[in-house]
Amino acid sequence: MPTSYQNIAVLGGGSWGTALALAACRAGREVTQWARDEQTAKAINDDHANPRYLPGITWSENITGTSDLAQAVSRADAILLVTPAQTTAQMMDALRPLVKTGTPLVLCAKGIEANTGRRLSEVVDELLPQAIACALSGPSFAADVAKGLPTAVTIASRNAPVADQLSKALASASFRPYATDDLIGVEVGGALKNVLAIACGAAVGYGLGASAQAALTARGFAELSRLGAALGARKETLTGLSGLGDLVLTCSSEQSRNFAFGLALGRGQAPDSLVAPGQKLAEGAHSARIAVALADKYGVDMPIAAAVAQVVAGELSIEKALSDLMTRPLKREAH
Repeated sequence: MPTSYQNIAVLGGGSWGTALALAACRAGREVTQWARDEQTAKAINDDHANPRYLPGITWSENITGTSDLAQAVSRADAILLVTPAQTTAQMMDALRPLVKTGTPLVLCAKGIEANTGRRLSEVVDELLPQAIACALSGPSFAADVAKGLPTAVTIASRNAPVADQLSKALASASFRPYATDDLIGVEVGGALKNVLAIACGAAVGYGLGASAQAALTARGFAELSRLGAALGARKETLTGLSGLGDLVLTCSSEQSRNFAFGLALGRGQAPDSLVAPGQKLAEGAHSARIAVALADKYGVDMPIAAAVAQVVAGELSIEKALSDLMTRPLKREAH
């Protein structure tokens, strides 16, 4: 196993992919960033910018951009996969003949495969078994990371030494990764916080006030914790950066695509118009229904997530969802 992971491939030409490429550069790594769009790769090489996804931000770091997937991973000691969660299986098919045995593949999107309910690491395990499935998550906005603002995240792998070495390889004065072997906890926290951020955004958009927003965040965390525990996540992971930390950030800022999605719902925009092609991706819209299905499977009560799933599907109005949540049978807070 490499002790430094010197050569990093970042797969994804969007804002988060570019931000992580910059973070790896600042940690002293040699970085190749793959983008589907040739113009994005050209802008990264020629202009040290990604105007389509990070307008107004330029950098001095040297990232090699390419739209050739084989070129991107040919020398990679580790791969950061920063493509949408629902395209993970497709990406595994493309990477299968290209990835060397024992290469860490770090999942940087946050979601659950909508048509199967698999965590993304399970998709990697099945379709790209020669790779070591890892995940990166935590309270981090792409623009902040790209600008070099202080950020802390969690990197998870079932192989603890791999998580430790990846954390060292990506650490810099502005980017602090913590390592864990609780891959389930990191993935569950990252996926479920997106669903709950939609609820908080909808509350704000509907004019329900800061108290409702805080209540949804706190009770949403209770739901996340219950399902996480049922799936095998550790409590300390869910209360850490990739769970509670990410939830608080995502449930409180319009920089979050999921919060902004909920905000638009609360202001009266139709759900189907928000998931139409060309709209900014909100992973929580895909993860909500499968999260509820998992909750049902494990006997976990998740009323907020269930309400989000129904509102996103156009089956329930925000007014009715609020009424249902506020008139549920009372219970002790620990439950």
